[in-house]
Amino acid sequence: MPIFTAPDGTELAYHVRGEGEPLLVLPGGPMRASAYLGDLGGLTAHRRLIMLDLRGTGDSAPPADPATYRCDRQVDDVEALRLHLGAERIDVLAHSAGGSLALLYAARHPGQVARLALITVNPWALGKPATAGERLAAARLRTGEPWFATAFPAFEAWLAGAEDPDRPAFAGFFHGRWDDAARAHEAATDEQTNGEAEDRFLDPAAFDPPALRDALADLAAPVLVLAGELDGGPRPERARLLADAFPHAELAVQPGAGHYPWVDDPEWFVARTRAFLDRSALPSAE
Repeated sequence: MPIFTAPDGTELAYHVRGEGEPLLVLPGGPMRASAYLGDLGGLTAHRRLIMLDLRGTGDSAPPADPATYRCDRQVDDVEALRLHLGAERIDVLAHSAGGSLALLYAARHPGQVARLALITVNPWALGKPATAGERLAAARLRTGEPWFATAFPAFEAWLAGAEDPDRPAFAGFFHGRWDDAARAHEAATDEQTNGEAEDRFLDPAAFDPPALRDALADLAAPVLVLAGELDGGPRPERARLLADAFPHAELAVQPGAGHYPWVDDPEWFVARTRAFLDRSALPSAE
């Protein structure tokens, strides 16, 4: 397991999986260890994934100063990893809350990002996060599921700010298929997540949406924004707002997918993501 040192002295770990050109991968959660990403549906057959465990998660050490869990304070960690790898420019893939970190990194180091893939990224950093209404609208698309009647009230309570939300009760709404594979993926959430750091990561003070929009408007790197058809955070319409922040972005909506599209349909996810990263022709089916 490779280790490198962040500028503040924190020892950070990353995991290398697969073959091919390197792809720096930033996990979401927020503050969930990179293990939940697995092999990204088999993307390891085409790219060498450099999967960062954010500070205080997975095999990375906790920082001396918990204030450095804040998203903007971790941009230097990403740059330190790029320098450690010896890459002049690098492709970056970020999932969910990791997308906020990727956006801040791209704004601060635009010349170091070759391509940027944003997977089911809720645009917190741009001041345009998914609304409760959008999440409920997406959840209602699952009315025909046998677990819906029990799960929907628990989901409503979570969105209303329940103090001790029962995530397992409504976890099906985060997945396009609530089957054994999705249940196994969901079961590891708590043990992989640094609960102390979750709120610190998305501290509003970490973000300056107008300044970020100005910076991203000049980003030369191509960007893929991939949304799940059934995801509520973000809905495809909100993902389009994220795509619109870049001069060279494309939006892809994965059919039948939730918040973890590589779990819902690995073949579709890998084909679409690989086509973007390899700069090849896009698949005919969107």
